[in-house]
Amino acid sequence: MTEHRPPAATESTVPAHAHLQRKVVRVLIVGQVLGGIGMGATLSLGALLAAQLSGSNAWSGMAATMSTLGAALVAVPLARLAQARGRRRSLATGAGIAGIGAILAITSVAIDVFPLLLLALMLLGAGSATNLQARFAATDLAGSTSRARDLSIVVWSTTIGAVLGPNLFGPGEVVGAQLGLPPLTGAFAFSLAAQVGAALVYTVGLRPDPLLTALSAREARPTTSRQRGGLAIVRGNPLARYAVMVVALSHATMVALMSMAPVHLTEHGASLTIVGLTISLHVAGMYALSPVFGALADRVGRMPVILAGQALLLASLVLFWLAGENAAAMTTGLVLLGLGWSASVVAGSALIAEAVDVHDRSALQGFSDLSMNAAGALGGALAGPVLLLVGYSGLGLAAMALVAVVTVWSLLGRPAAPALS
Repeated sequence: MTEHRPPAATESTVPAHAHLQRKVVRVLIVGQVLGGIGMGATLSLGALLAAQLSGSNAWSGMAATMSTLGAALVAVPLARLAQARGRRRSLATGAGIAGIGAILAITSVAIDVFPLLLLALMLLGAGSATNLQARFAATDLAGSTSRARDLSIVVWSTTIGAVLGPNLFGPGEVVGAQLGLPPLTGAFAFSLAAQVGAALVYTVGLRPDPLLTALSAREARPTTSRQRGGLAIVRGNPLARYAVMVVALSHATMVALMSMAPVHLTEHGASLTIVGLTISLHVAGMYALSPVFGALADRVGRMPVILAGQALLLASLVLFWLAGENAAAMTTGLVLLGLGWSASVVAGSALIAEAVDVHDRSALQGFSDLSMNAAGALGGALAGPVLLLVGYSGLGLAAMALVAVVTVWSLLGRPAAPALS
């Protein structure tokens, strides 16, 4: 099996719009920071509000579920909009939908209507879908030797918003009180402002549009050729199928273990402070080193980085299996879990961007984001029953099956990539 490595820099692999590409990456970074603040400022509060409006803690998990469902539902429509009207219109629309979700969240608490809150959280999930699409926008004009690096830098910028967002709970309540908003909704005002800001950044900054520029640089497709949907591409393209699988299963592994970590830690006596610190370290592992993995993917190839990511995931799962009740082992394992996710998703996403011609990229990328969110939602949903049956150690052991699928397919069945610009 031939390993796909980025070709040496030539006229065909060095982007013809290098100056525009640098501008695009800068704009995407700003948009990601704002989008991350908008999501981080509200998702944790969503669980509290779900319990408050429903009258039962049993509904608190619906906050994450509805957000993930919303991200999955809009992934393909946003990708189609990008293909037809460009990244600028698509990303701004996704941020705008999330902003509407913030308004509805405040309204739902003001009038005490739980179903409206669920709808609001679903719309807020469009912010997550927008952030995911932004990483692919970084590849539209990138050359083969910098595609993974540019993508990973945009992924890394999510860290800033993810860290800042939760720290706006307190200031949000102060601002909310000044605006006469209901308790626990002030942060949604920050989310609304951040999403509107992100929409403006994309609308103003992505001129000319990177995807439309990339499309115009290619020869027009034959009139008899029909644009394919993401599912059709995956069915007919082994490399696309492999790359989508890598991202989806790696994400499912991460979500399954991460979503149950707070429950497991508190059941074993960890304070909320320790739980928060542990999850923060996990998030840092997810994003902080993504530029390193991106640079490695460009230098040594996508395959070695994907396999390194699976090795990191496996190391974390072994720790959970053997020492799942030890706080230090849990913390180390969650950091490794984040690092493994980062390496696998960065390298896998780079493969998705180059598995097909530019005309089909948006469709494939939308299907990948749909699959990623669906796999994460399924992994999180199944993790609860597995935790009850076999404990956190057993959950770590069960998740090894997902790592095994990716590893075996990587070593034995992944086809070589086509030569695409």
